[in-house]
Amino acid sequence: MSGSLLPFRRASAGGPAGQGSGARSLSGGRPGGTAAPLPRPSGAPRFRDLIAPHIDAAYSLARYLARDATAAEDIAQEALLKALRNLDSLRGDAVRPWLLAIVRNTYFDWRRRTGERIVTGPAAEVALEQAPDEAQASAEDVLIRQGDVAALRAAIEAIPEPFREALVLRDLEEMSYREVAEITGAPMGTVMSRIARARRMLAERMGVVEAVR
Repeated sequence: MSGSLLPFRRASAGGPAGQGSGARSLSGGRPGGTAAPLPRPSGAPRFRDLIAPHIDAAYSLARYLARDATAAEDIAQEALLKALRNLDSLRGDAVRPWLLAIVRNTYFDWRRRTGERIVTGPAAEVALEQAPDEAQASAEDVLIRQGDVAALRAAIEAIPEPFREALVLRDLEEMSYREVAEITGAPMGTVMSRIARARRMLAERMGVVEAVR
């Protein structure tokens, strides 16, 4: 699916989310529409040029992972500060995967600090012997055409980890399978299985399984 509609976009002080440049998504900002400021240091042109275009993507990933707007603001802000401090470690032009990996790690740090249980390893996996069924990707498109974006977001948030993060990275943030594997630290086969399972769970939750076959 296209990543142009579903990613959350921070509410800005300058107007409602979805207005102005980069208006590619619906608002997921703090309650009341007031977003905490994220670092956009005027004295760091490299940060501004490289990282600022991906701030909404960073917030969107944090929002889907944390499933809480306020926590997502805190996670995104902390991740962006880490990116600023570690900008010299960025190599090449793969800025977005690099930043999203920082967001993901910051989210898990936040989970540990808040005492929430993190499920990882074999207990979190559902074994799949097949490669991802690309037809499942059209489940999101079916729902978008139906105008049920809010329900689709809720269904994505209901998918358990680590399937949710794989789905968001691949289908919303449009990372390649290889990039998802690098960001999550999971083998390629595991990533493919997670995405296939996540797409199936999403289609089942939204009752569109038949529509995408």
